[in-house]
Amino acid sequence: MKLSRIALAGGVAASTVLLIAGPAAAHVSVQPVGEAAKGGYATLNFKVPNERDQASTVKLEVNFPADHPLSSVTPQAVPGWKIDITKSKLDKPLEVHGKKITEAVSKVTWTADEGEIAPGYFQQFPVSVGALPEDADQLVFKAIQTYDNKEVVRWIEEPTAGGEEPESPAPVLKLTAAAEDHHGGAADDAKKAADTDASSEKSSTVASSSSSDTTARTLGIIGIVIGIGGIAFGVLAGRRRSA
Repeated sequence: MKLSRIALAGGVAASTVLLIAGPAAAHVSVQPVGEAAKGGYATLNFKVPNERDQASTVKLEVNFPADHPLSSVTPQAVPGWKIDITKSKLDKPLEVHGKKITEAVSKVTWTADEGEIAPGYFQQFPVSVGALPEDADQLVFKAIQTYDNKEVVRWIEEPTAGGEEPESPAPVLKLTAAAEDHHGGAADDAKKAADTDASSEKSSTVASSSSSDTTARTLGIIGIVIGIGGIAFGVLAGRRRSA
Protein backbone atom coordinates (compact mmCIF):
# COMPACT_ATOMS: atom_id res chain seq x y z
CA MET A 1 0.00 0.00 0.00
CA LYS A 2 2.84 2.33 0.91
CA LEU A 3 4.61 1.57 -2.40
CA SER A 4 1.40 2.33 -4.32
CA ARG A 5 1.14 5.75 -2.67
CA ILE A 6 4.78 6.51 -3.50
CA ALA A 7 4.27 5.49 -7.14
CA LEU A 8 1.11 7.63 -7.35
CA ALA A 9 2.92 10.62 -5.90
CA GLY A 10 5.78 10.15 -8.33
CA GLY A 11 3.36 10.00 -11.26
CA VAL A 12 1.65 13.23 -10.18
CA ALA A 13 5.03 14.94 -9.82
CA ALA A 14 6.11 13.78 -13.27
CA SER A 15 2.85 15.03 -14.80
CA THR A 16 3.34 18.40 -13.14
CA VAL A 17 6.85 18.70 -14.63
CA LEU A 18 5.50 17.92 -18.08
CA LEU A 19 2.73 20.49 -17.76
CA ILE A 20 5.19 23.15 -16.64
CA ALA A 21 7.80 22.31 -19.27
CA GLY A 22 5.26 22.03 -22.10
CA PRO A 23 4.25 25.71 -22.41
CA ALA A 24 7.85 26.87 -21.89
CA ALA A 25 9.05 24.78 -24.83
CA ALA A 26 6.16 25.76 -27.14
CA HIS A 27 7.34 29.18 -28.24
CA VAL A 28 8.00 30.89 -31.56
CA SER A 29 11.32 29.64 -32.93
CA VAL A 30 13.44 29.91 -36.06
CA GLN A 31 15.31 27.15 -37.88
CA PRO A 32 17.27 27.25 -41.15
CA VAL A 33 16.64 24.86 -44.02
CA GLY A 34 20.06 23.20 -44.04
CA GLU A 35 22.71 25.56 -42.66
CA ALA A 36 22.86 29.29 -42.04
CA ALA A 37 26.48 30.05 -42.91
CA LYS A 38 28.09 33.38 -42.15
CA GLY A 39 28.22 35.58 -45.23
CA GLY A 40 25.82 33.34 -47.15
CA TYR A 41 22.12 33.11 -47.93
CA ALA A 42 19.59 30.82 -46.24
CA THR A 43 15.91 29.96 -46.02
CA LEU A 44 14.52 30.31 -42.51
CA ASN A 45 11.35 28.76 -41.08
CA PHE A 46 9.62 30.66 -38.29
CA LYS A 47 7.66 28.00 -36.41
CA VAL A 48 4.59 29.24 -34.53
CA PRO A 49 2.75 26.80 -32.23
CA ASN A 50 -0.64 27.56 -30.71
CA GLU A 51 -0.42 27.48 -26.91
CA ARG A 52 -4.06 28.21 -26.15
CA ASP A 53 -6.97 25.78 -25.90
CA GLN A 54 -9.72 28.31 -26.55
CA ALA A 55 -8.11 30.70 -29.07
CA SER A 56 -6.43 30.65 -32.47
CA THR A 57 -3.33 32.53 -33.61
CA VAL A 58 -4.23 35.10 -36.24
CA LYS A 59 -1.11 37.29 -36.49
CA LEU A 60 2.66 37.04 -36.30
CA GLU A 61 5.15 39.92 -36.35
CA VAL A 62 8.86 39.17 -36.74
CA ASN A 63 11.33 42.00 -36.17
CA PHE A 64 14.65 41.68 -37.95
CA PRO A 65 17.87 42.61 -36.11
CA ALA A 66 18.80 46.27 -36.52
CA ASP A 67 22.42 45.68 -35.48
CA HIS A 68 22.91 43.26 -38.39
CA PRO A 69 20.56 44.40 -41.18
CA LEU A 70 19.92 41.97 -44.04
CA SER A 71 19.99 43.35 -47.58
CA SER A 72 17.69 40.63 -48.93
CA VAL A 73 14.51 39.42 -47.19
CA THR A 74 11.92 37.55 -49.27
CA PRO A 75 9.02 35.80 -47.53
CA GLN A 76 7.33 32.82 -49.16
CA ALA A 77 3.58 33.01 -49.73
CA VAL A 78 1.57 31.10 -47.11
CA PRO A 79 -1.96 30.11 -48.13
CA GLY A 80 -4.58 31.93 -46.07
CA TRP A 81 -2.18 34.59 -44.77
CA LYS A 82 -1.51 38.16 -45.89
CA ILE A 83 2.08 39.42 -45.76
CA ASP A 84 3.22 42.98 -45.01
CA ILE A 85 6.87 44.02 -45.28
CA THR A 86 8.19 47.05 -43.39
CA LYS A 87 11.46 48.70 -44.42
CA SER A 88 13.54 51.23 -42.51
CA LYS A 89 16.36 53.60 -43.39
CA LEU A 90 19.82 52.39 -42.42
CA ASP A 91 22.13 54.53 -40.33
CA LYS A 92 25.04 53.01 -42.24
CA PRO A 93 24.39 51.96 -45.86
CA LEU A 94 25.30 48.41 -46.89
CA GLU A 95 27.40 47.66 -49.94
CA VAL A 96 26.19 44.57 -51.81
CA HIS A 97 27.69 43.52 -55.16
CA GLY A 98 29.03 47.01 -55.71
CA LYS A 99 25.71 48.73 -54.91
CA LYS A 100 24.83 50.78 -51.83
CA ILE A 101 21.72 49.69 -49.92
CA THR A 102 20.21 52.53 -47.90
CA GLU A 103 17.19 50.68 -46.45
CA ALA A 104 16.46 47.15 -45.28
CA VAL A 105 13.54 45.08 -44.05
CA SER A 106 12.93 45.72 -40.37
CA LYS A 107 9.72 43.72 -39.89
CA VAL A 108 7.58 41.11 -41.63
CA THR A 109 3.96 40.66 -40.54
CA TRP A 110 1.71 37.71 -41.36
CA THR A 111 -2.03 38.27 -40.79
CA ALA A 112 -4.63 35.52 -41.12
CA ASP A 113 -6.89 36.16 -44.09
CA GLU A 114 -8.71 32.87 -44.63
CA GLY A 115 -6.52 30.76 -42.38
CA GLU A 116 -5.45 30.64 -38.73
CA ILE A 117 -3.47 28.44 -36.34
CA ALA A 118 -6.04 26.48 -34.38
CA PRO A 119 -5.42 24.97 -30.91
CA GLY A 120 -3.17 21.92 -31.10
CA TYR A 121 -1.55 22.98 -34.40
CA PHE A 122 1.47 24.96 -35.57
CA GLN A 123 2.38 26.87 -38.74
CA GLN A 124 5.72 27.59 -40.43
CA PHE A 125 6.44 30.87 -42.17
CA PRO A 126 9.43 30.57 -44.60
CA VAL A 127 11.67 33.52 -45.44
CA SER A 128 14.72 33.69 -47.70
CA VAL A 129 17.40 35.97 -46.23
CA GLY A 130 20.94 37.17 -46.88
CA ALA A 131 23.63 38.01 -46.83
CA LEU A 132 24.07 36.78 -43.27
CA PRO A 133 26.65 38.73 -41.22
CA GLU A 134 30.21 37.45 -41.02
CA ASP A 135 30.94 39.10 -37.68
CA ALA A 136 28.20 37.46 -35.58
CA ASP A 137 27.53 33.98 -34.19
CA GLN A 138 23.77 34.36 -33.92
CA LEU A 139 20.85 36.59 -34.86
CA VAL A 140 17.93 37.42 -32.59
CA PHE A 141 14.47 37.90 -34.13
CA LYS A 142 11.93 39.37 -31.71
CA ALA A 143 8.43 38.06 -32.43
CA ILE A 144 4.91 39.04 -31.39
CA GLN A 145 2.08 36.48 -31.52
CA THR A 146 -1.56 37.60 -31.50
CA TYR A 147 -4.64 35.44 -30.80
CA ASP A 148 -8.20 35.99 -31.97
CA ASN A 149 -9.27 36.79 -28.38
CA LYS A 150 -6.99 39.88 -28.53
CA GLU A 151 -4.30 38.27 -26.37
CA VAL A 152 -0.76 39.29 -27.36
CA VAL A 153 2.34 37.26 -26.47
CA ARG A 154 5.70 38.98 -26.89
CA TRP A 155 8.60 36.61 -27.62
CA ILE A 156 11.26 39.29 -27.19
CA GLU A 157 13.55 38.25 -24.33
CA GLU A 158 17.13 37.60 -25.43
CA PRO A 159 19.18 34.67 -24.07
CA THR A 160 21.08 35.33 -20.87
CA ALA A 161 24.84 34.99 -20.51
CA GLY A 162 24.37 31.95 -18.26
CA GLY A 163 22.53 30.08 -20.99
CA GLU A 164 19.24 29.88 -19.11
CA GLU A 165 16.14 30.24 -21.27
CA PRO A 166 13.99 33.26 -20.35
CA GLU A 167 10.25 33.00 -19.82
CA SER A 168 9.38 34.49 -23.23
CA PRO A 169 12.48 33.81 -25.36
CA ALA A 170 12.98 35.47 -28.72
CA PRO A 171 13.73 33.23 -31.71
CA VAL A 172 17.52 32.85 -32.07
CA LEU A 173 19.28 31.76 -35.27
CA LYS A 174 22.67 30.10 -34.79
CA LEU A 175 25.16 30.86 -37.57
CA THR A 176 27.69 28.30 -38.79
CA ALA A 177 31.19 28.84 -40.15
CA ALA A 178 31.39 30.72 -43.44
CA ALA A 179 31.28 28.60 -46.59
CA GLU A 180 34.14 29.01 -49.07
CA ASP A 181 31.93 30.13 -51.95
CA HIS A 182 28.85 31.28 -49.95
CA HIS A 183 25.91 30.91 -52.37
CA GLY A 184 28.09 30.61 -55.50
CA GLY A 185 28.95 26.93 -55.16
CA ALA A 186 26.34 25.72 -57.62
CA ALA A 187 27.45 28.25 -60.21
CA ASP A 188 31.07 27.16 -59.82
CA ASP A 189 30.09 23.50 -60.19
CA ALA A 190 28.12 24.29 -63.33
CA LYS A 191 31.09 26.21 -64.76
CA LYS A 192 33.43 23.30 -64.03
CA ALA A 193 31.02 20.89 -65.71
CA ALA A 194 30.77 23.17 -68.75
CA ASP A 195 34.56 23.45 -68.94
CA THR A 196 34.86 19.66 -68.71
CA ASP A 197 32.31 19.18 -71.51
CA ALA A 198 34.09 21.73 -73.69
CA SER A 199 37.44 20.00 -73.06
CA SER A 200 35.95 16.62 -73.92
CA GLU A 201 34.39 17.99 -77.09
CA LYS A 202 37.69 19.56 -78.10
CA SER A 203 39.56 16.30 -77.48
CA SER A 204 36.95 14.41 -79.50
CA THR A 205 37.31 16.89 -82.37
CA VAL A 206 41.11 16.61 -82.33
CA ALA A 207 40.93 12.81 -82.23
CA SER A 208 38.44 12.77 -85.12
CA SER A 209 40.63 15.12 -87.15
CA SER A 210 43.71 13.01 -86.44
CA SER A 211 41.86 9.86 -87.47
CA SER A 212 40.75 11.50 -90.74
CA ASP A 213 44.34 12.58 -91.53
CA THR A 214 45.65 9.06 -90.87
CA THR A 215 43.00 7.51 -93.16
CA ALA A 216 43.81 9.96 -95.96
CA ARG A 217 47.53 9.23 -95.71
CA THR A 218 46.93 5.49 -95.76
CA LEU A 219 44.74 5.72 -98.86
CA GLY A 220 47.35 7.92 -100.56
CA ILE A 221 50.12 5.40 -99.89
CA ILE A 222 47.96 2.55 -101.18
CA GLY A 223 47.26 4.56 -104.38
CA ILE A 224 50.96 5.18 -104.90
CA VAL A 225 51.78 1.49 -104.43
CA ILE A 226 49.05 0.48 -106.90
CA GLY A 227 50.34 3.05 -109.41
CA ILE A 228 53.92 1.76 -109.13
CA GLY A 229 52.65 -1.82 -109.55
CA GLY A 230 50.76 -0.81 -112.71
CA ILE A 231 53.81 0.84 -114.22
CA ALA A 232 55.97 -2.21 -113.48
CA PHE A 233 53.38 -4.50 -115.02
CA GLY A 234 53.28 -2.35 -118.19
CA VAL A 235 57.08 -2.41 -118.50
CA LEU A 236 57.21 -6.19 -118.16
CA ALA A 237 54.41 -6.63 -120.69
CA GLY A 238 56.27 -4.43 -123.21
CA ARG A 239 59.43 -6.47 -122.83
CA ARG A 240 57.56 -9.71 -123.42
CA ARG A 241 56.09 -8.36 -126.67
CA SER A 242 59.58 -7.29 -127.88
CA ALA A 243 60.97 -10.72 -127.15
